[in-house]
Amino acid sequence: MHPTLTPFHTAGEQWIHFNVDAFFQQFWNNTVGGLTQGGIYALIALGYTLVYGVLKLINFAHSEVFIVGTFATWLTFYVLGFRPGTNPDLGVAELILYLGLALIVAVVFSGATAVTLERVAYRPLRNRNAPKLVFLITAIGASFAIQQILKLIFGLNAQRQIRLLKPEPLFEIFGATVTSLDVIIVAASILLWLLADYFVNKTKVGRGIRAVAQDPDTATLMGVNKERVIVVTFVVGGLLAGAAALFYMMKIPQGAIYNGGFLLGIKAFAAAVLGGIGNLRGALLGGLLLGVIENYGQTLFGGEWKDVVAFVVLILVLMLRPTGILGESLGKARV
Repeated sequence: MHPTLTPFHTAGEQWIHFNVDAFFQQFWNNTVGGLTQGGIYALIALGYTLVYGVLKLINFAHSEVFIVGTFATWLTFYVLGFRPGTNPDLGVAELILYLGLALIVAVVFSGATAVTLERVAYRPLRNRNAPKLVFLITAIGASFAIQQILKLIFGLNAQRQIRLLKPEPLFEIFGATVTSLDVIIVAASILLWLLADYFVNKTKVGRGIRAVAQDPDTATLMGVNKERVIVVTFVVGGLLAGAAALFYMMKIPQGAIYNGGFLLGIKAFAAAVLGGIGNLRGALLGGLLLGVIENYGQTLFGGEWKDVVAFVVLILVLMLRPTGILGESLGKARV
């Protein structure tokens, strides 16, 4: 038996091990990769946390808002003339132009999907004062409905791998290589989070969002248009999901799969809960932590335990701090 493996056995067979040497050897590589993946989780988590903060609704169809953005990204590349399996050699100006166009299309499609979802699935329920459980069931149903629509339009197993940006090594941190893609995704995720935080905490519309989150009835009496605030909340969440979709396709070019948002959406929701559901700063912190933790877990326990480790850590955190790490909700933020 390898000295670095500490096995557990069942019926005479090894089913879990601790590869401690690999964990320390790959620690910084896993940290860099985890932060990159965590930045994507954080952007999706912001959509969950905004909607929950205003409506106290877990919008499980938000994962499909994200996956619509991945298809919009792929479609943009395809219309521009790129084909699956190609790795075009582009100049900096061309690359920025094409990625900028893809970003615009992705955020527009994801934002439009989020608004349509709010108007078709949730607004009729609000008008009828439906119980919260009905909203939850509707969100799950809407999620599967969008999946099937995408499946009908784009097919089941079509190849959609188009990579415009090849990861180029930029520098090293303690032996871990940081690529151009890592820097772009992490920096852009933090920048978009800063913009979302500024929008919610410093603008007039943001004050309306926080007012509705804190007390919707009183906010309405004070002249805040509750329905407009709800629509804006869904739009902002959709725009952030669209940006996350572009970054995801840059990292995983074959990521446009009709049901590909399911697990990613659950992890983003877990990130929002881990940081503190309804807390914008918590969404960023939770996303980055979850990305890093699952990378550590797959090295220490094996790749098949990657998702298990992420959710076990979430459970442990909630057992010790049910409101999440930061815990402050949007409704309790300073208005």
